[in-house]
Amino acid sequence: MPQQIRRVLVRSLDDIVVEQAPAPVPGNDELLVRPTVVGVCGSDTHAAAGHHPFIDLPYRPGHEAVGVVVASGPGAEDFAPGDRVIVEPNLYCGQCAQCRSGRYNICQELKVFGCQTPGALADLFTIPADRVHHVPDGMTDLQAVLVEPLATPVHAVAKVGDLTGRTVAVLGAGPIGLFTLIAARHAGAARIAVTDLLPGKRARALRLGADTALPAGAPDLVTQVHAALDGPVDVVFDCVARGQSMAQATDLVAKGGHVVVVGVGAAGSTPVRLDLVQDREIRIEGTLMYTADDYRVAMSLIVSGSFDTAEIVTATYPMEEAAAAFSASLDLEHVKVLITVDGP
Repeated sequence: MPQQIRRVLVRSLDDIVVEQAPAPVPGNDELLVRPTVVGVCGSDTHAAAGHHPFIDLPYRPGHEAVGVVVASGPGAEDFAPGDRVIVEPNLYCGQCAQCRSGRYNICQELKVFGCQTPGALADLFTIPADRVHHVPDGMTDLQAVLVEPLATPVHAVAKVGDLTGRTVAVLGAGPIGLFTLIAARHAGAARIAVTDLLPGKRARALRLGADTALPAGAPDLVTQVHAALDGPVDVVFDCVARGQSMAQATDLVAKGGHVVVVGVGAAGSTPVRLDLVQDREIRIEGTLMYTADDYRVAMSLIVSGSFDTAEIVTATYPMEEAAAAFSASLDLEHVKVLITVDGP
């Protein structure tokens, strides 16, 4: 085993470096994993820009990751060297009321691997064995790394329940918005409208199954969506989470409808028309991360070939070019940027 490893350190968007660090050693219930592919998330770039409300700089990223087990502690009996694994990065206490009820994604003491702790963007990393899943047979590493970002929309859609016969609007066609489109279609949505500022993103949404894709900045957007879906929308997924998108969501949704906030909002206040929320009995609900059930659904969607993963992955960089990968991820024309890790 090497004595030193490479590890990415993010101090700011303009200061992303590959540092040297001591090689980690797995504890009793931990695995030592060599990552093969790590995704760059919108949360990563928000954090690097100093805009993420829950990630402090500097930080060591890598919460979307797939890799190969190198070694395991004596308590990690379900895994062996050579096993391919996908990280489920929510680190929970297991003792609070939320954890005891099975909702460990909103643990009172929640930390996220690769956000509040050092992550997978390194030659080697350690992680508790109960925080990874075996990669299903037939799934490539480039597919497996999409399980984590897909699981978030799967969880968001599951909160709404059965979408059969219902209309849906997805605000934002970035990675999470496109995955929300895919998850909503899988859950039975009858018709789905997607909005985005960029024509390329709207075209991609149509290729992935949207019934209509409309310019997010259009002054008559609400009228256009209602016309496309034959009336106010049953469920709106806000994957942008800014003032304009929340205003659109409350205008778009039907009386008694459901608005789910999927995107990470900026710290501070976002105006909400509480008069409309009250008068129309609109349910506004947040959604955070996922549980193992959502991972299983996400894996089944990928394995089944229900969507073209090539529509999602738009760029790949080696780890030594992590700064370039973060920069590319800021380009709104990209969807998912990946970083491959070779070594140690």
